[in-house]
Amino acid sequence: MTRKLRVGVIGAGIAARHLAGFGWNKDLFEVPVLCSLDEERGRALCQEYGIAEYTQDTDSLFARDDLDIIDISTPPSSHFELCRKGIESGKHVICEKPLFGSIAEVDEMGRILARFPGRRLMPIFQYRYGSGLQKLKLLIEQGLAGKPFLTTIETHWWRGPDYYAVPWRGKWASELGGGLLGHAIHAHDMLNYVHGPCAEVFSYGATLVNPIEVEDTAALSVKMQNGSLATLSMTLGSRQEISRLRFCFSDLVAESIIEPYTMGRDPWVFTAGTEEHQAKIDAALAAYVPGEDGYTRQFELFHKAIVEDKEPPVTLQDARNSLELVTAAYFSQRTGRPTPMPIAADHPLYRSWLPEEQRRAAAG
Repeated sequence: MTRKLRVGVIGAGIAARHLAGFGWNKDLFEVPVLCSLDEERGRALCQEYGIAEYTQDTDSLFARDDLDIIDISTPPSSHFELCRKGIESGKHVICEKPLFGSIAEVDEMGRILARFPGRRLMPIFQYRYGSGLQKLKLLIEQGLAGKPFLTTIETHWWRGPDYYAVPWRGKWASELGGGLLGHAIHAHDMLNYVHGPCAEVFSYGATLVNPIEVEDTAALSVKMQNGSLATLSMTLGSRQEISRLRFCFSDLVAESIIEPYTMGRDPWVFTAGTEEHQAKIDAALAAYVPGEDGYTRQFELFHKAIVEDKEPPVTLQDARNSLELVTAAYFSQRTGRPTPMPIAADHPLYRSWLPEEQRRAAAG
């Protein structure tokens, strides 16, 4: 019989999607308790998903010995401390994006995990598991893509004043960044998932759509470590919401659908340069066996990693890659220069990418 893992969930916003993912894996997980300071939403989720216990006492979850996993679905500024408490209390941890507020915190979490070698921390990047993107990974693994040339990624969404009426949004201190950090980060993770880490970025960023502290529009030019190039654009001022990924290789072009929140899913278009190579691609894709995607698939793979004592499907290094791109983009915007990666401990933004005035305010 498959061992069920017991999950304590913290949060009542994006946590609803996590609960749906756990619900599609009823043979793998159960959720006995939910913690949220928003009692109305928290109790509503408990009722909807059959969760027996509601609490506002976060520390009570860490103290319990009947939980295997703490799922953190709270605003970004709370992530590091909650993850630390979860690992140090002997639990595995799932944490929403953006994982932390600096590369320094990512590296510190690596040191914490080293002291608890049996514990696993998994950042959330659920868009990786759409069938379209998985088919591209399959073609690359089978040697059918060829040399990578250019990737273009568009994250063009709409966020109006109502979105920023939530008190923690749009502020450096609590949201930790703008659209690059909180919205385009999924698409940019797909760039790293396909091509590996970035090598250098030049970025322009601006606040054009709403009267907020953080950026809502950005344009990036990126060099990848594998030698290919990428252009990334993000705006929260697009009345027609789209997400689009286009990967150009020597032997094929892969292009996603443009649905804004499901761009990893089918139907992607894979176009070869010759009829002969197209036939090979079509044969490989015909053999692809689709499965679950999104949170459901990521949680399924996390369960497997825990019971087999292996690395999670999304790792701390994956989160570091995504946050390095954000950090380098902010530094480039402020200096007007290309910024190389990786980001090391001597980088000016290693400990925080918050602007200087916000850093001073946070320090008290």
